[in-house]
Amino acid sequence: MPIVSFVITFREALEAALIVGIVAAYLKKVGRSEANRYLYLGTSLAVASSVALAWLLQAIYGGLSGPYESLFEGATGLAAAGFLTYMIFWMTRNARKIRGNLERKLDTSLTGGQLLSVAAIAFVAVFREGIETVLLLTAIFFIDPSGTASGILLGLAAVGIAAVLIMRGSYRMNLHRFFKYTSVVLLVFAAGLVGFAAHELSETAENLGFNLGVMRQQAFNVNLAPSSIFHEEGALGSLLSALFGYTLSPEWIRLGVYLAYWLVIGGYLILAYRNISTRVVRPLRLRSAAYTSTSEHA
Repeated sequence: MPIVSFVITFREALEAALIVGIVAAYLKKVGRSEANRYLYLGTSLAVASSVALAWLLQAIYGGLSGPYESLFEGATGLAAAGFLTYMIFWMTRNARKIRGNLERKLDTSLTGGQLLSVAAIAFVAVFREGIETVLLLTAIFFIDPSGTASGILLGLAAVGIAAVLIMRGSYRMNLHRFFKYTSVVLLVFAAGLVGFAAHELSETAENLGFNLGVMRQQAFNVNLAPSSIFHEEGALGSLLSALFGYTLSPEWIRLGVYLAYWLVIGGYLILAYRNISTRVVRPLRLRSAAYTSTSEHA
């Protein structure tokens, strides 16, 4: 589980840091460095709001028991998976436009003398990452509290080092490739969360007196000794459980929801990246053809 929380924290915190960096660089470029205090104000409020949201969710969870506890776990897991999936697809379509959109909003704010808008822009951009991080980390905190905490600390430390190296220019990270590959990792994790949510919500329904019939029956049951590395608490099994939602005895509803997620979301992701590649390659071919045609006429 530390691996999952590390990847989530590192990716989301780096994304937020890059947004703050883009805004700071633009303010310096246009000679409006005095607006940096509004940038830091918005960023600080976003971080504080994210921490407050995390505390609120944990406080609510600590006061629940019985079916309401599993209901909260299932609902949080489902919300986290849905929000994560949406944000990954949003980033897939809009990653190349983020800098331009931010700079246009900043230009409008600075031209109109509305410096508080700089704080608002920073707050919205960073808090969006904060919400995603809190939902995801809350969902996995239910499963492994200590592992989640250690992964968060390692992720924040890694982001701090990466941010310093990037700003000094001593390390050039291929951000497009980084976000592309971590998106796949997080989607794999989201699929496991959807399966976990289905298990918790079906358990809630059963505890409240609803009969789900065959959907609550086990699809299969693999009996392994607790000492086996493939057991859910074993060295490899616990890692697979954290990353893929691996379980030795899934119910039909959990297995069905998990496979349905990959059928729909996995297919959409493949088509999305294929369309992006096509849009990038076609203009290059058109320019090449135009250059050849011009050369022949000359």
